[in-house]
Amino acid sequence: MYSKVNYTIVGIFVLLFGIGVFWFAFWLAKYGLQEAYYTYKIEMKESIAGLSEDASVKLHGVNVGHVSQIHINHDNINVIDIYVEIAQNIPIKEDMYASTHMLGVTGLLSIEIDGGSNEAKTLHPTQTYIPIIKSKPSLMSKLTTNLDAMSEKLERLLAQSQKLFSNRNIETFGNILTHIENISKKGEDLEQKAIVTLDEANMTLQAFRSSMNHIDKEFKAAVIAFKQMQRDFAGIKRVSIPTINKLMQTSKDFRRVTLKVEKSLDRGDYNLKQILEPVLVDIQILSKQLGTMSSELEENPSSLLFKSRKPRKGPGE
Repeated sequence: MYSKVNYTIVGIFVLLFGIGVFWFAFWLAKYGLQEAYYTYKIEMKESIAGLSEDASVKLHGVNVGHVSQIHINHDNINVIDIYVEIAQNIPIKEDMYASTHMLGVTGLLSIEIDGGSNEAKTLHPTQTYIPIIKSKPSLMSKLTTNLDAMSEKLERLLAQSQKLFSNRNIETFGNILTHIENISKKGEDLEQKAIVTLDEANMTLQAFRSSMNHIDKEFKAAVIAFKQMQRDFAGIKRVSIPTINKLMQTSKDFRRVTLKVEKSLDRGDYNLKQILEPVLVDIQILSKQLGTMSSELEENPSSLLFKSRKPRKGPGE
């Protein structure tokens, strides 16, 4: 009798506990169903291995929704359409972008939404319109792409290095080094010759400078002498021109006197014609010489000083 009462109490307790758990689960389900979501579409062109439906969607690291559908685009097989449901109270801006994000080291992926500004336009889904959230490559995709490109470059580099270090190229490279060594030796010899040539040129330049200095001194002295000669010639000219003018005037006066004397002698005024006739001839010759000399001095006064004289012949020469 006592044991039957205990079983009844335990059965009632288990029944009440089950009803409570069922009610609590129903309450949780009802609370979750009351939350409203908007549907957005994300188009990705990279592998999404590790992303599954019901995967979390995060905005700046905060869980705001989940993935609802994943399938291949019917018009472009390189594009994967991902439909996500995000809580209606979360504003999604036009300048936001989505990418996949790895959860730790498990290999599972989630959708991470970043970017956005307060000034950008907010996307508003409707029953007939599903807005598209822009996507960008994930970090793993970038690393994979860079690694692929790097591996291709390494392969090309190895192929080129194999061609570069072939036996023929190695032999050619050895010949080039030998030629370079010979050229360097010839360059050293040429350098020595150039140094000697430069020394000789330097000595020649020094001699040329000395000659130019000497020529400059001689030229300056010649200029000074020429200026002095010009001053002396100017003085001689000032003295000689009046003298020449006086000689020309005297010659003219002497000619007039000679003509008068000749006329008087022709008329017979004097009986000295026969006596003075030789003297008159000498005077005429002297007058002509004075006229010639005066004309030369008038044209070129320097000839009086610098004209060379012919030596007179002595008796019997």
